[in-house]
Amino acid sequence: MDKKNDRPMLSPHACARSRRARVSRILALRPSRTPWLPKAVRSALLAACLCLFAGWSAMGAAAAAGPSKETPEAILKTRYQLVLELVRHTPTYSPPVASRSFAYLAVTAFEAAASGSPRLKSLAGQLNGLAPVPAREPGAVYDEAVVLEAALADATRSFFQNTGPTGQRAITMIARQLGAAAAAGVADDVVARSAAHGRAVAEHVRAWSLTDGGAVVENMGFPLTYAVSREPGRWVPTSLIRQQQAPLLPAWGANRPFAMPTGAACDLPPPPAYDETPGSPFYEEARELHAASARLTAEERAIARFWADDPMLSPTPPGHWISIAVQILEAEGAPLERRLDVLARLGVALADAFIGCWHTKYRYDTVRPVTVIRKLFDPAWEPIMATPPFPEFPSGHSTQSGAAAAVLAAAFGDPYAFTDATHEADGLPARSYPSFRAAAEEAGLSRFHGGIHFRSAVTEGLKQGACIGAHAVRLSTWR
Repeated sequence: MDKKNDRPMLSPHACARSRRARVSRILALRPSRTPWLPKAVRSALLAACLCLFAGWSAMGAAAAAGPSKETPEAILKTRYQLVLELVRHTPTYSPPVASRSFAYLAVTAFEAAASGSPRLKSLAGQLNGLAPVPAREPGAVYDEAVVLEAALADATRSFFQNTGPTGQRAITMIARQLGAAAAAGVADDVVARSAAHGRAVAEHVRAWSLTDGGAVVENMGFPLTYAVSREPGRWVPTSLIRQQQAPLLPAWGANRPFAMPTGAACDLPPPPAYDETPGSPFYEEARELHAASARLTAEERAIARFWADDPMLSPTPPGHWISIAVQILEAEGAPLERRLDVLARLGVALADAFIGCWHTKYRYDTVRPVTVIRKLFDPAWEPIMATPPFPEFPSGHSTQSGAAAAVLAAAFGDPYAFTDATHEADGLPARSYPSFRAAAEEAGLSRFHGGIHFRSAVTEGLKQGACIGAHAVRLSTWR
């Protein structure tokens, strides 16, 4: 029993069952034609995080008897488990914002290790605006686990600070536990020196992050004033929520990217021109989606749900791909440097994908299918997924999935068969894929099945993602 909070401790399996039950109840409450129910979502995710927090409390009680030395690989895994949970119940973490935080966390971890590695090559001078991180003292002894944990502890507080009180308690507890485990058996002077260096690297990356244009997000990313275009074919609000009468993060595409030169580096040609004439390319895309929605198979519905990755009910779309990478690296028993390399490239590619995608979205400002299909074919039509509050072309899922697939195929090989168990704790069975490209294509098509994107937004988004991912693949990370 947790005496402080008067709650029974839960095993990891019990915690997963608890989260499945709560999320299932939320899904049952959500009509397909309405947005998520914020109070219910917050309650479910708060309970899930309390469950997670209770599990870590139990781990802390065991560690109190005397922590054993923890490896850098285990520290990295635990840190990612933590942040993938934190984004589940932090309202401000829309997919673009989450991708930014994941990227800076990964760069912090990579640079902390690279500063003392004979094999890793710093990303300074390769990522836009990143200067060399503070150097280690020549000839001094450092403990890599302590360096990494100190860096990630500070980075977690910096980039996931908007989480609620329960998340804040989890951050504090994990820092205390991992800090003790990393320092176990290490001389005090080495611990002090190593921790100071890790914190210095984290502060260096944090200061760099403040100049990228995305450090401050007000009103959850919805501008307080915004002039919606009245031109036919442009985006119009699709939600009754007052906050969402303006689109999400319209200036995100102007942020400083990580590896690609600018947000326009992988821009796309325009989608089919808006045209209500039967037989026109635009009309036919709308007609295709309307017809497909009427004959969705059980498998297509399952695909739409598996890749939905709704904020507040999942680790978000970028977190899903990070989860895939973490699963594969853990299954391989990959050494620390390989884990850091893969996660840094992937984090950078995902963050750049949202910058590039958002640049293109707001350049074309295209209308969503629900608006078009209701006007042209069926005033009562509803997609099976809630339509996101921002322009349609290209598909963000497709762009970020194409970028992730490019990075992971370069890292693990192509084809590389794998199984994705990201949502098993939420009651969704794992899905298997013959390659990362196949998974990316399914992720993109999930938005077509869900009724929130036309086909061209999916196919072109995948192309844009491949282009963006190539910039991360070209980074030089090994000496």
